[in-house]
Amino acid sequence: MIPSTTALRALRQTLRQLNVSPLSAHPATAAAFVFPVRHYSMILSDLRDIRTQHTNKKRVGRGPSSGKGKTSGRGHKGQGQRGGHRPATNFEGGQTVQAIVNPEKGFKNPLMKHFSPLNLNTIQLWIDQGRIDPTKPITLKELYDTRIVHGIKDGVKLLDRDGDQLKVPIDITVNKASRGAIARVEALGGKIVTKFYTKEGIKFITRPHLFPNGHRLAGPTSRQDIEYYRDPAHRGYLVDTVKPGESPSLYWYKKHDVVKKKTEAEALQQKKNKELRKQQAANRIF
Repeated sequence: MIPSTTALRALRQTLRQLNVSPLSAHPATAAAFVFPVRHYSMILSDLRDIRTQHTNKKRVGRGPSSGKGKTSGRGHKGQGQRGGHRPATNFEGGQTVQAIVNPEKGFKNPLMKHFSPLNLNTIQLWIDQGRIDPTKPITLKELYDTRIVHGIKDGVKLLDRDGDQLKVPIDITVNKASRGAIARVEALGGKIVTKFYTKEGIKFITRPHLFPNGHRLAGPTSRQDIEYYRDPAHRGYLVDTVKPGESPSLYWYKKHDVVKKKTEAEALQQKKNKELRKQQAANRIF
């Protein structure tokens, strides 16, 4: 087969790009080199559809051998045999549908938060096993690394289950704490602080390697959270923001001054005025 002029021209150009001399200069080198010729026209001619990509239309009523003859796969008589109207998806033959007879009850509270429970007896068990060092502050990072809590969603709440088993003072920071847990920890000389974290903040505290550029911890925004962490009874970290005379509530009020006791002269004068008003009422002419 004699190559065409176009093929020879393309071969000569390719050899020039590869710094290979023409055929006349180095016949041995040129004979060893095989130019990969690819005919795109052949590729286009071989294009075919995938057989499973397209399905033929189902032909019904074409005899029993087709499998869809006679009744065309609809069965004998009835609503399913007729064309046109089809019942609704929740139609149950005419009876009252179950969505009305047995409806869903209750609701999902959008303000509900799921706190992982942490009991004082579990902390003492971890301390006895050497998994937690009570001489160092205990934060969510230590609780997560020691696997004392699993799957922290909205935070950790410290509870007073078997609190008498706790024998060591601890310095712990959690999201919430019960009154019994606070009393037990402070009775042993420990310290407890409740702090607010968002889900992203909890992720940053427990797994800081996921935030190479750092992360700014957000504060509480709802009134319920702000008032909780401003309350000294909850050992909140926002107690310092409450000014003297204020209440943890956002609708704070100043404590009223103690009312001075009335003197004997003032009490006597008030009694006289009262009797005088009674006499005036009795002598009133209607």
